[in-house]
Amino acid sequence: MRAGDSESSAVLVSVLLCICGVVSMGQNDTEPVVLEGKCLVVCDSNPSAEGGVTSSFGISVRAAGAKVAFSAVRGTNHEPSEMSNKSMTIYFDQVLVNIGNHFDLKASVFQAPRRGIYSFSFHVVKVYNRQTIQVNLMHNEYPIISAFAGDQDVTREAASNGVLLHLEREDRLYLKLERGNLMGGWKYSTFSGFLVFPL
Repeated sequence: MRAGDSESSAVLVSVLLCICGVVSMGQNDTEPVVLEGKCLVVCDSNPSAEGGVTSSFGISVRAAGAKVAFSAVRGTNHEPSEMSNKSMTIYFDQVLVNIGNHFDLKASVFQAPRRGIYSFSFHVVKVYNRQTIQVNLMHNEYPIISAFAGDQDVTREAASNGVLLHLEREDRLYLKLERGNLMGGWKYSTFSGFLVFPL
């Protein structure tokens, strides 16, 4: 390498490090550095291989793979079914959105690809009156929130809930039917989630 090339490289590295040093005090580590309308880099105070490409200088460029969202519906049959009568997992048969492919349709389980804050919501409808339904959002085999519908005079009563969760990488989320029977046809049952922001 020629001396001139070495000096140019050193100047470029110094400029990038200075930019990151200034911006990191005023912005969080998920916001891009913008100079004259052009996105340069993202400064990451805690560089990680997840969701970004990190240099040896601690400069992380966020990848498009950091986007995570899913939405699934159940279009056929009631629950519980032959498939779910042991685990009582609520199975879905159609995915409307699966950005990042982190929702496993066959298992009907979402697995977090990275540490962060996630939003989840679900909606279900019971089949019969004179019946009570209860659905839990399960986080690694533990119930986090529940939805309940138990009006004895209403046939098609709905239950829904939503929550923000702090998840670690590879945490698993799914719905479990604790009581009752769900309406399966016409896509009444839905389960959705997305990454709000990484940590």
